Amino acid sequence: MGKKYATPLLDELKKGAFPSFVTEIEKAAEKTEYARDLLGLLEQSYREKLTHWKHGGIVGVRGYGGGVIGRYSDLPDKYPGVAHFHTVRVNQPSGFYYTTAALREVMGIWDKYGSGLTNMHGSTGDMVLLGTNTESLEAIFAELSSRGWDLGGSGSAMRTPSCCLGKSRCEWACIDTMALTNEITQHFQDEMHRPAFPYKFKFKVAGCAVDCIASIARADMSIIGTWKGDIGIKQDEVANYSKTMDIQKEIIDMCPTGCMTYTGGKLSIDNSNCNRCMHCIAQMTKALSPGPERGATILLGSKAPIVTGALMSWVIVPFIKLEPPYEEFFELVGKIWEWWDEHGKNRERIGELIERMGFPTFLKGVELTPHPAMIKSPRRDPFFFWDEEDIQR
Repeated sequence: MGKKYATPLLDELKKGAFPSFVTEIEKAAEKTEYARDLLGLLEQSYREKLTHWKHGGIVGVRGYGGGVIGRYSDLPDKYPGVAHFHTVRVNQPSGFYYTTAALREVMGIWDKYGSGLTNMHGSTGDMVLLGTNTESLEAIFAELSSRGWDLGGSGSAMRTPSCCLGKSRCEWACIDTMALTNEITQHFQDEMHRPAFPYKFKFKVAGCAVDCIASIARADMSIIGTWKGDIGIKQDEVANYSKTMDIQKEIIDMCPTGCMTYTGGKLSIDNSNCNRCMHCIAQMTKALSPGPERGATILLGSKAPIVTGALMSWVIVPFIKLEPPYEEFFELVGKIWEWWDEHGKNRERIGELIERMGFPTFLKGVELTPHPAMIKSPRRDPFFFWDEEDIQR
């Protein structure tokens, strides 16, 4: 056993009703020097209110420029177990479905070469393996890949696509999220493993507007299932819901477009004014259902506040069928990346580039036709400047 550290500050985090990451690190510390020294380093950081981690950039394995994130301590002599503490991202299966055998397989490899600590899952989606040294990376990759696993994305590359569980469990899913996510992953292998973008690019696929995977706030490209046509209504089930809920208060008054009425025990919907937000369907699942023609809305540009402020995605394609082999979708992605590559600055996300150059410029660059659904908010002034080509007869 290696050195055991006194950790009075970390011990405070074990108190209370909720599980503690400190307890889990202590379990790993019974087996590995990585975790033992991690406890000592964290205690010192808490005591000094100063981080002792350095970001080491991307540490590659043979043939891959992404998938491993370098982490180094600035106190390697005092805590040799975390002198190197690299993060390995493992590409998760679509919908986050694992067998226990698959999990034990990965954990066995990780216990052999790393700290045994994991993050299930990272915000990108990957299974995150926390803490190993540079010398072990090739061996970890070799064992993972020989068993059918692959590294995820990192750096200025396409990040590992992720999705909700879609049609495998959810009756609301308007697209096959898992099939599309797998197709994106396979189609863009080079873009995921060999960083060549101005900065990161994330895909997230949601089966419907409930957006359980929060794609609209966390993905450069959000793909959200939707429909065309009228919402299906079963009035007998509406009558059943009226016995347990206040339909006027909980459904009608909360409709964002005011397109619903409830009179005489009958629910009516003005589908021409419905924005398909899914609130009514999510609350009355037995009475209401999405319309018959299913597809997706594609949005672009969300990000967290790093260089500039946070952005939410906005619509670039109001409706697309999204059926195999997805040729129209892949063609659009190629145009977007080409425009981004031509005009983007270093470490500039696609949403930031659109804000800098303007949405009309973006639409022209990727050959998309303007549509009212693309408007984020009404214009604040009465002036509009026409391009000469717009007024040519």
